Amino acid sequence: MEHTVNQITVRGSLRELPVFSHENHGKRFFRFLLDVPRLSGAVDTLPVVVPEPALNEVDLSGGEMLTVTGQIRSHNRREGGVRHLSIFIFASRVIAEDGEPINEVTVEGPVCKEPVFRRTPLGREICDVMLAVPRAFRRADYLPCILWGRTAQEVSRCHIRDRVCIHGRLQSRVYTKLTDDGPMERTAYEISALTAEIPEEEA
Repeated sequence: MEHTVNQITVRGSLRELPVFSHENHGKRFFRFLLDVPRLSGAVDTLPVVVPEPALNEVDLSGGEMLTVTGQIRSHNRREGGVRHLSIFIFASRVIAEDGEPINEVTVEGPVCKEPVFRRTPLGREICDVMLAVPRAFRRADYLPCILWGRTAQEVSRCHIRDRVCIHGRLQSRVYTKLTDDGPMERTAYEISALTAEIPEEEA
């Protein structure tokens, strides 16, 4: 089985009470949004899906904030005949506890699209890359990542199937999409890299 590196820990404030999401193989799952502040003062609003047993173990008397640990998952869904990639946190554990906000991610997988390198009008270097992070049962989560500066330069030289390990945070970004019904506000989720490593291939 392929080695899996996909870990996330976030701590933030519950934006809304969990609501029923879906049922799969007789198991029920719930969904909620977590507001996780950045050092800059901006707030990332992150979707969390949690199995019912893990949700039932949460003691809300522990504090007003929630600490969520788990993995970042992706899911392809269809809307009006168009496929959309949904990104969310799949929680393995949720604890109510107060403390400093946390947003820590480590993922590793092969590059599945050629990296896109660009510069901002002010000259800042940016690289967008999509990783196919392995999951059990020969599945994979397709996770968009954004890198900056020297890290962006290094990863921009990678090609499809090259493995990359990224440490960073999961961030939300609101943008406006022009549709047939007019402009619509959408939210994109991506992993913002603090560091990136290109592991040496095993012999």
